[in-house]
Amino acid sequence: MRTRRSVRPARALAGILLAAALALAGCGGSGSSGGATSDSKADAAAAGEPGVAESVKDGSAAKAKGSQDKAPDLTANRIIRTASLTVRVKDVPKALDEARATAESAGGYVGKETTGRDSRGHERTRVVLRVPTDRYDEVLTDLQGTGKLIDRSTKAQDVTDQVVDVESRIRTQRASVARVRELMDKAAKLSDVVTLEGELSSRESDLEALLARQASLKDRTSLATITLSLSETPVKKAAKDDGAPGFTDAVTGGWHAFVTMLRWIALALGAVLPFAVPAALLLLLWLRVVRPRRARRAAAGEEG
Repeated sequence: MRTRRSVRPARALAGILLAAALALAGCGGSGSSGGATSDSKADAAAAGEPGVAESVKDGSAAKAKGSQDKAPDLTANRIIRTASLTVRVKDVPKALDEARATAESAGGYVGKETTGRDSRGHERTRVVLRVPTDRYDEVLTDLQGTGKLIDRSTKAQDVTDQVVDVESRIRTQRASVARVRELMDKAAKLSDVVTLEGELSSRESDLEALLARQASLKDRTSLATITLSLSETPVKKAAKDDGAPGFTDAVTGGWHAFVTMLRWIALALGAVLPFAVPAALLLLLWLRVVRPRRARRAAAGEEG
């Protein structure tokens, strides 16, 4: 009895081990068959089987198209920066040379320059500088240091929406032009060709206008505009002593008063002269013609 009881557990254990071995063999076979299936699909795609090859090609094309249709990175805002500075300096030509050097060292250039003199003979210069936007603040600081700052105004205009809109319209317009060209290649009638040529010309003109606007926006957002006005510092005369006025001061003051009086008299005569001439003519007419006649008539009346 003890021998049978000891044999039965041994047989049970052997059965469990056999079942486990069969299960492991089945899993390994299925895994290898799956791998063989994948390898066979790859081989079929490489060999050019139509079903698999086309599916792989379509998947690659869809992936490539998806990457092309991604919107451009527009995280950076497009901003147009402008500034206007009025600086008073002692030497305008020297300050102008310094402003040019500052703009050129920053990677910019001088756009426009106007030089003249005011009513007092002081030289004035107005110059337009174009500098990269990343050096905008630095250039402003340098220009303000050339003399005494009189006036400053700055402006920043965000045109990101305009840039995005123009880029989108350019893509659409290019696709439209390409479609019209395809239709022209397929057109058989002369009337259709003429109509399509007119349409193509119109769409290409719109595309050129959009490209010009895009270039303008790019120029104004990449380069800031600074308008610098330079004027000479007026020479101040030395202040006089605050003592009591002397004899010379009195003579000078009297002379200025006399000259001022003569000036006012001349102005009064000039204002009265247009009326004085007709009055003198009327008086002369009265004395030479009218008055003698009246005297003769009076004498004739007395004699009668």
